[in-house]
Amino acid sequence: MNRLLQERAVHVVGIGMHPYQFPSETPYVHLGLTAVREALKDAGLQWPQVQAAFVGTAALGMAAGRVMLRHLGSTGLSVTQVENASASGSSAFRLACQAVASGEHDVVLAVGVDKTGHARRASGSDGLAPLSPTSNLPVAKFALLARRYLRDGGLNVEALARVAVKNHGNAALNPYAQFRKPRTLEQVLASPKVAGELTVQQCCPRGEGAAAVIVASAAAIARLGLSRTRSPRVIASVSTSEKLGRGEVPPIVQMVRDSSLAALEQAGIAASDLDMVELHDAFSIEEIVYGEAIGVSHPGEGAHDLARGDTAIGGRCAVNASGGLIGMGHPIGPTGVGQIAEITRQMRSEATGRQHPNTRLAMAHMIGLGSVAIAHVLQKTD
Repeated sequence: MNRLLQERAVHVVGIGMHPYQFPSETPYVHLGLTAVREALKDAGLQWPQVQAAFVGTAALGMAAGRVMLRHLGSTGLSVTQVENASASGSSAFRLACQAVASGEHDVVLAVGVDKTGHARRASGSDGLAPLSPTSNLPVAKFALLARRYLRDGGLNVEALARVAVKNHGNAALNPYAQFRKPRTLEQVLASPKVAGELTVQQCCPRGEGAAAVIVASAAAIARLGLSRTRSPRVIASVSTSEKLGRGEVPPIVQMVRDSSLAALEQAGIAASDLDMVELHDAFSIEEIVYGEAIGVSHPGEGAHDLARGDTAIGGRCAVNASGGLIGMGHPIGPTGVGQIAEITRQMRSEATGRQHPNTRLAMAHMIGLGSVAIAHVLQKTD
């Protein structure tokens, strides 16, 4: 993938969203088509010009893509459905980039769309008795990780809650976010406990929504008269999965470290070069430990950087300027595609009300159950 991205540039030329929202009676087709139509309009493209589509979804069932996209016209394009848990949208985006970088296609759509209620985890059907009733519950795992982080760092619960305060504040400025209300430290701490030190407002909601991006080759941008300066370039794409744990570092944190390092090496930059990061903060502790694993913060310094405002909009490196999963929401299939849309919007200086200044290099990093990790690095195009 590294060689392909260097030899044949891939650019994000169009973005579109349906706001993330609480479960409703809105058909998924409406959610998805709203995002796709907005992406087409944003790019200045017509539907017949899209040659392939990758549809990220975890809960809709078989063949959701073709059922949705036929309403735009039956053009005969390639349609592939992608399920990779929370990383479904990120995986769909990676496949879209591969399709362009390989030269197979010039203009490709990645769309994530989901509704709640139909997904079942394969871990419950693997034929193995669980070690405990909570062994497959993410909230139990991250509550233990939070307790360990606070103990080792000599920190109090406010260190965790500040993640939620920051991300709910960012989401309040994002018209596509599920939560549009800022929260105080006192409100976050006073919300009902879920597990350990994690309270409700430190945990992401499940919801529904859609996000779409269109990627294109440099040749297609020139041939179709698209705006090059509004089209960030994808300069790294990495996909990994968890390894057996060794030493003191939890395997999922090591996976984030390995995947982000591989993406940074592929991009030819250091973590200190990143202006913003969108990452998987399903629980507040994740933003802190993943930020350290990526290199945004030195080990043990994530909570301190947050308290100083280093990871806020306008800080040294904005983390989850969109509001992240905690504030913007986590509809599963769209989440990773939505990260790319947010980074693109920031690089274009079009994130009204929550603009992080001078965003030139950014990483989108996503975790999926299992666990898997997908990392992308984007660069502003002059």
